Parts: sequence; C-alpha cells; structure tokens
Amino acid sequence: DGLLLYFLERGDTCAMTMTCCLGNTKSKIRAIVEQDAKLILIPVQMMEEWLTKYRTWRSFVFQSYDSRFNELLSAIDTLAFQKMDERLYRYLKDKCMILGSSVLDNTHHEIARDLHTSRVVVSRLLKKLENQSLVRLNRNKIEVLQFKKR
Repeated sequence: DGLLLYFLERGDTCAMTMTCCLGNTKSKIRAIVEQDAKLILIPVQMMEEWLTKYRTWRSFVFQSYDSRFNELLSAIDTLAFQKMDERLYRYLKDKCMILGSSVLDNTHHEIARDLHTSRVVVSRLLKKLENQSLVRLNRNKIEVLQFKKR
C-alpha cells in the first residue's frame, strides 16, 4: 500500500504519469477515481513531439510539474510536522473540497490506507474530531461540519 500524495481535479494531469511516459518506464503509483471522470489519453509517442512542437503543451506540462511538486512538498511537510489528528482533518477537508460535498462515504480502513496508518488509529481520531464538533460520524458516513464549498 502507498501513501496519498495528491488529488487531481478537472483539467489536472498526473506528473508521475507524464514522467513515466517521457522516460518510457512503468508507473510505480496507484490512482483511484473518487467519482465518475472523463479521461483524455494521449499516445506516449506524442508526448515528446508535442513538447517541442507546441508551446502551450509545454507550458501545461511544466505547470503541472510545478503544481504536483508543490503538493508533494506540502505532503512531506504534513508527514514530518503535523500530528495524525491534524493530518486526518486536513485529509477530510481536502476530500470534501474535491468531491464538492461535506459528507464522505469512505470506510475507516480506506482512510487509514490513504494516510498510511491503522484503522484503529483513524477510528479513535475520528471520535476525537467528533468530540471537538469538527465531524459527525454516522453509519458508513462522515460529515465534515466546518466544510464550505468553493
């Protein structure tokens, strides 16, 4: 199992995928679709050609790298310096933002896998967040009470 690195939203691309395409290597990441999505698939052989041929494509690729790199730095900072309850609450808020809903239907096991911890730790910390009135726990649902849609 891996660690959640970042979420992709409409119009985003995965920098790791592009790196694998350009380097002609197999990806070492796992991507999970949170909700129905439309994907645009680009033939690998076109990636390098387009980088030299189209300035807009090159800009998109480098902006994507920059965005993902900043998210990775943030993830490292979070891992190194935030307590697990803070990481969990940030994860819940980020997931709500991506899904556009204050209610999540993830299991404690799924959350634990994403945060690279145990289900027992997630369950205990969710109860702590509920006692702080930050979340409401329901059967198979977690409601983030402080969430505001964009």
